[in-house]
Amino acid sequence: MAKAVIIGIPGEAGLWLADLDAGMVKPLNPTGELATANGLRKTGGTFVKGVDLAVAVSSAQVALSGHVDG
Repeated sequence: MAKAVIIGIPGEAGLWLADLDAGMVKPLNPTGELATANGLRKTGGTFVKGVDLAVAVSSAQVALSGHVDG
């Protein structure tokens, strides 16, 4: 089972690393193939691997209330 997730959302130039064990999210400077995938993302591409649910919401409060806006 995955213990970390790399996140990129439209309008956010950088990538983020969510470490599930540590309960933290921090900026990630992509290199190698990850940098290539990030370049494709910046031109409108989407890359998904090993994730079965991902939803961008306008705030943590929206997520915690159980709503999915959009």
